[in-house]
Amino acid sequence: MSLLFCNAAFFKQVERYIQIHRSGQIKMSIRQRITLLIVISIISVLAVGGYSISQARVNAADVKRVTSDVVPSALATADLVAQVKDMQLVILSLISETDANLAVQANNKLETGKAELKKSIDFQFDHAFDATQKGLIEQSRDKLTEYFSAIDETAKAKLSGQNDIAQASYYGNVVVLQRELQQVVDTLRTEKTREKDGAITALNDNLSKTAKGVAALSAFTIVALALFGFVLYRQIIKPISQMETTTSEIASSQDFTRRVPVKRMDEIGKSIVAFNMMITKIEENSGLLKQKTHDIQTMLQNMPQGILTITSGNLIHPEYSAYLETIFETNEIAGQNVMSLVFADTNLGTDILSQIEAAISACINEDAMNFDFNCHLLAGEIEKKMGDGRTKILDLNWSVITDDKDTVVRLMLCVRDVTELRALAAEANKQKRELEIIGEILSVTQEKFQEFIMGSLKFVEENEQLIRQSVDFDSEIITRLFRNMHTLKGNARTYGLRHLTNTVHEVEQTYVELRKPHAEWAWDQDVLLNELLNVKGTLDYYVKINEVSLGRKGAGRRGGVEHYLMVDKKQISETIQFLEKTAPGNLHELLAAHNAVRKTLRLMGTSRIIEILEGVFASLPPLAREMGKLPPIIDIQDNGYVIHNQAKAMLKNVFMHLLRNAMDHGIESPEVRASQNKPQAGTISLLMDTQDDRLQMRLSDDGRGLALGHIRKIAIEKDIIKSGELMSDEEIAQLIFRPGFSTASSVTEISGRGVGMDAVRDFVSREKGSINISFTDSNEGAEYRKFEMIVSLPKVLSENVEGFEFQHQEDVEDHMVEFKAAEFLTEKQA
Repeated sequence: MSLLFCNAAFFKQVERYIQIHRSGQIKMSIRQRITLLIVISIISVLAVGGYSISQARVNAADVKRVTSDVVPSALATADLVAQVKDMQLVILSLISETDANLAVQANNKLETGKAELKKSIDFQFDHAFDATQKGLIEQSRDKLTEYFSAIDETAKAKLSGQNDIAQASYYGNVVVLQRELQQVVDTLRTEKTREKDGAITALNDNLSKTAKGVAALSAFTIVALALFGFVLYRQIIKPISQMETTTSEIASSQDFTRRVPVKRMDEIGKSIVAFNMMITKIEENSGLLKQKTHDIQTMLQNMPQGILTITSGNLIHPEYSAYLETIFETNEIAGQNVMSLVFADTNLGTDILSQIEAAISACINEDAMNFDFNCHLLAGEIEKKMGDGRTKILDLNWSVITDDKDTVVRLMLCVRDVTELRALAAEANKQKRELEIIGEILSVTQEKFQEFIMGSLKFVEENEQLIRQSVDFDSEIITRLFRNMHTLKGNARTYGLRHLTNTVHEVEQTYVELRKPHAEWAWDQDVLLNELLNVKGTLDYYVKINEVSLGRKGAGRRGGVEHYLMVDKKQISETIQFLEKTAPGNLHELLAAHNAVRKTLRLMGTSRIIEILEGVFASLPPLAREMGKLPPIIDIQDNGYVIHNQAKAMLKNVFMHLLRNAMDHGIESPEVRASQNKPQAGTISLLMDTQDDRLQMRLSDDGRGLALGHIRKIAIEKDIIKSGELMSDEEIAQLIFRPGFSTASSVTEISGRGVGMDAVRDFVSREKGSINISFTDSNEGAEYRKFEMIVSLPKVLSENVEGFEFQHQEDVEDHMVEFKAAEFLTEKQA
């Protein structure tokens, strides 16, 4: 600036000399003019030189500010945008990753990205030039904190195996915060770009002004200033112009390998060096961007998951993951209609396909809210038939790609081939089911299992005959069908055969519908036979597992009682020895021997009632737990009576119903019993005796008794009796034997079908027996009355061997006439 002031003073002195010369006071020679010209030229050169040097320093500072501060800061915002997008890709790969180790690696990469992103934000804060930029950076810091917190929650859920929570957190929090952070970063980038463009424009303006000033001063002298201008052009203007030209060429060609040559290390030279460093930085960043793009492409080429994006017209974008070709077994994917590639030859109907196509069209180029409204119409899993007839099960996951205005640009579809997973799951379920059935079978002795199977097949065969014989609907046939299935289900439940119980229950439900007064189901022999065939198939499956998997063929050690003598060898040996020692002439010894042989022979083909009902007793503790009651105490007094084996199946069926009824309707809950000063565990008693040449089996419990009042109310509601009709307690009690009559408040697996007592009477009558109710109190007309159920059978079905030792039954102790079912189970299992 001082040099310029000196030049101005010198010009004033020259002007004074010119004025003196014009006034004639001084006469100048040619030499003086030449000298003056030279002086003016020198002064002009000095003025131009001083001006140029001064402006060069100013412009150099501006160039340094642009190249060293403004432009790198603006370029850093581009890196910041790329880092945010990288974070989006990393968290997306973490969410979609199925391999635990790869998920951990993605999480580590996520932590590195978080650190770099925070470092970039800090760099922008250090290079903020005004309050607006600082405010945007502070806002981005706040968004970044929320964004990292949401990412941590998502990653934590993903790494802990909570995939549903991780995806919910991702789409519920991370995606929203990503979008908000992206908006702030994009705004900061715009602000930085605006500042960069302004600084470059100001720099260019200053350079232009410098050139114009130099040109004006050069007009004082053509020769001197031309030479000076030429030198000035070579030293100042040309490098700057070359730098501008190079900048334009780099911008148009994207060739970041070019540099501006540096000839002098002055201010212009340093600016050129800074410019070249900026280009180097841009080249490095461009390389990083290319590498990241290459990484993304590599990921798409190698990830074992099909990823594609859908553009307008439901067309598939050319960029997709290579594994997609493996899934769909074609390389003609780009440009195809997604409905043709993905949804052709699938199990989806025409209506569903139309909904999917309409939903896709309604989302693209529309607000993202449309996707939220229509995403439920997009299929999540399909079965696709391939060209060779194979069927693939594909899992579909839909998401959106939006722009700054939250408009859906493309739909992204992730496809996974889960055919093998589904097959493995089905095989695992099959094996699990088989193992469960094995466990059920092993809990039943071989003999009892064989007896159960034989009895169940008889029920199935009887039902099959009834169905084949009945062309039209017959209520009596339906009742008999229902009795058999209900009894079969009860027996299966008694032995804990859960899978068979469920199968029989489904068939039983069909009979329930047919029994309704206005049944919607029609009598269809084919349907009923097919359902019955399903039951038989399940029974055969149990038999196959028992024989093949467990190797338990036949009826077991104690099977076939009709064909074998179930008497202990020791007892027979003792009887033979007794006969051999008997003196033929001693009538007393002969009579004793006769009685011993008679008792031994009478044991053939007989069993004690405790042995016959062992399975039913064993089912009472779990049944009690289901009802919230304690296992009952079973008091058996057989008085030496044993039962012929021909009646075993009938007695099991009968007492299965009777004991379950006692548990369900008779014995109260522990709380109610405690309030009535009763033991919390109920007692069920069975007394065997003979009367009028018949075997009497009397079953009773210490519960509340028969609910006569409730029975009468149900009978009135079902229009069985009239409201004012007078009936004795005995007549009311007989109503429970009517087909379909039940006092249960709701239908359960245990009661409420209205078939129990009807079936019991039917089973007993088949053996020429009867069942009756006998009250044991004198409370005529009471709501509840104590009673006993009397099962009367022909005496020929039993034998009295009182005093005879049951040594052949080693699994039932001789003295066991009263036991608690729970204790009995524990002993049997041990």
